[in-house]
Amino acid sequence: MSGFDDPGIFYSDSFGGEQQPGDDGQAKKSQLKKRFKEFLRQYRYGTDRTGFTYKYRDELKRHYNLGEYWIEVEMEDLASFDEDLADYLYKQPTEHLQLLEEAAQEVADEVTRPRPAGEEAVQEIQVMLRSDANPANIRSLKSEQMSHLVKIPGIIIAATAVRAKAIKISIQCRSCRNTISNIPVRPGLEGYAMPRKCNTEQAGRPKCPLDPYFIIPDKCKCVDFQTLKLQESPDAVPHGEMPRHMQLYCDRYLCDKVVPGNRVTIMGIYSIRKSGKTSNKGRDRVGVGIRSSYIRVVGIQVDTEGTGRSAAGAVSPQEEEEFRRLASKPDIYETVAKSIAPSIYGSSDIKKAIACLLFGGSRKRLPDGLTRRGDINLLMLGDPGTAKSQLLKFVERCSPIGVYTSGKGSSAAGLTASVMRDPVSRNFIMEGGAMVLADGGVVCIDEFDKMREDDRVAIHEAMEQQTISIAKAGITTTLNSRCSVLAAANSVYGRWDDTKGEENIDFMPTILSRFDMIFIVKDEHNEQRDMTLAKHVMNVHLSARTQTQSVEGEIELNTLKKYIAYCRTKCGPRLSVEAAEKLKNRYVLMRSGAREHERETEKRSSIPITVRQLEAIVRISESLSKMKLQPFATEADVEEALRLFQVSTLDAAMSGSLSGVEGFTTQEDQEMLSRIEKQLKRRFAIGSQVSEHSIIQDFLKQVRTV
Repeated sequence: MSGFDDPGIFYSDSFGGEQQPGDDGQAKKSQLKKRFKEFLRQYRYGTDRTGFTYKYRDELKRHYNLGEYWIEVEMEDLASFDEDLADYLYKQPTEHLQLLEEAAQEVADEVTRPRPAGEEAVQEIQVMLRSDANPANIRSLKSEQMSHLVKIPGIIIAATAVRAKAIKISIQCRSCRNTISNIPVRPGLEGYAMPRKCNTEQAGRPKCPLDPYFIIPDKCKCVDFQTLKLQESPDAVPHGEMPRHMQLYCDRYLCDKVVPGNRVTIMGIYSIRKSGKTSNKGRDRVGVGIRSSYIRVVGIQVDTEGTGRSAAGAVSPQEEEEFRRLASKPDIYETVAKSIAPSIYGSSDIKKAIACLLFGGSRKRLPDGLTRRGDINLLMLGDPGTAKSQLLKFVERCSPIGVYTSGKGSSAAGLTASVMRDPVSRNFIMEGGAMVLADGGVVCIDEFDKMREDDRVAIHEAMEQQTISIAKAGITTTLNSRCSVLAAANSVYGRWDDTKGEENIDFMPTILSRFDMIFIVKDEHNEQRDMTLAKHVMNVHLSARTQTQSVEGEIELNTLKKYIAYCRTKCGPRLSVEAAEKLKNRYVLMRSGAREHERETEKRSSIPITVRQLEAIVRISESLSKMKLQPFATEADVEEALRLFQVSTLDAAMSGSLSGVEGFTTQEDQEMLSRIEKQLKRRFAIGSQVSEHSIIQDFLKQVRTV
């Protein structure tokens, strides 16, 4: 064994204490196992003699009969039964979890008798742990917590395939065929160091060579295991820091519990293993004592799949009462809009639209299995210096789940998902991007116009279908991205040029039609408005130096964040019959008004009322009723939704700034464009480069000949 590290020394701080010879350690172990068995047998609900139920005994029996050989134990229950047992499990989990699993197996043996014929041997039981204690952070894990039980939250960003790991191995000598069976292998990612010499000595035979043993695969006992990659939550990362990662090891029934993008809270044993391959010669000695950390998972809680419930999970009855009182106020809509970025002057309609985006509509699953998204997408387009980025930053802070990214620094893989090779196993693994991490919240994309066109196309599916499909390197899968998109962009010329009309926008019609509301934000010159704005900015700077004063009737940021999360969790409104009737009539009126306009002007109307826009108005109406915690959207909600739609997308369309988009271009212009396109295709080969001047000269020559 010389020259080899004994993996045990680096595995647990209690290793040395258990090594003492004699019966003391064994007697203590059997005594602890007996206490664990008593806990599983006797822990019960209720105090009344007739009303109590044995919690873990019944759970064991029910799970065992269903063929699920696991049980979840709450640390608070164990602490209330025996404080010392819980303390042992917290401080020396490696040894004591094994005792708890053995105790669970013996109790399961007792409660499931008599078993059917052929099932004499009782199966091993996996014990999962759960705790209501406050979680720590990946950054707070230091060497003091080594081999202790820890609880940390985060986001799963990568998961490997499920593989097999040996827990008991059999080895055989190549030379003398001597076999050693049932050698236990420590749990976790720590391996087993093979003996370097054969221990059998036979007369008349030469000594076995060095490293003679090999593993007999057929006689090994294996369990499933999977490694995950946990990233700390984006809101827990300090500014200017890289998010930290931690490798997780799951085995048996903990495999395949989560997928990339899930927000989870992990209970596990903070462990270490030998770090990567060391180089040859003298450098080996330098890396001997260095170990890399990972967490051996003993319990996973998934924080509900992307509904923002993680922030609403800890709502106290007093807070709930306060939220109900807040929702019953007649001016709650105005109050919420006023509370969004109160330091920014004006833009009241944009703030109201952002309030609708934060609360969101209702996601619907239709009988045929298709879904209709409930999340609202919003685009702010216009001049620099109109506080677009500040609004985005504020939304990232007050949304229950918010991810901020800039268009220039974002690639298609960074926004959706990437497939990369795991450096250890050399297998391909998938990592979720910004839209997967924002599942259940808002993704804020600044400088949307600076994104490359092919990167922008990558988010089409994520914006409408709310899924991200991957088919790369043998991985074919679909991830959820149920998030709202709040984007900010400048016009082509930097500032908005009214004389250019549709040339200000350099977006494809396909991406524009996926936004429910499009606001044109112009920096207009108005002396009175400029004076008021200058006063407001001066007040903001002065109050920041002394004491920040909140606006009258404004909701605090933390309260607003909790209120949004609470409403998203508790309320899923639908349109009332009267509101649906009103919206239907208004839709028909708009369409017929467009036809009248066509007959009068002999031009096709540019008002873009299609089914997609109709669904956008329904979503806005539902979000307005969700703010008030009402089950149905009323006629007043529909009226306000139509008004918001009018001041955003319709005004943008009527100003001629969106012509070229589906439903916005007049019929004559469309025909003219298609004719010119046909001529261009006939005259120039696809892929060839021709200057604009020569194309115009060619057409002029053609006109003169005609």
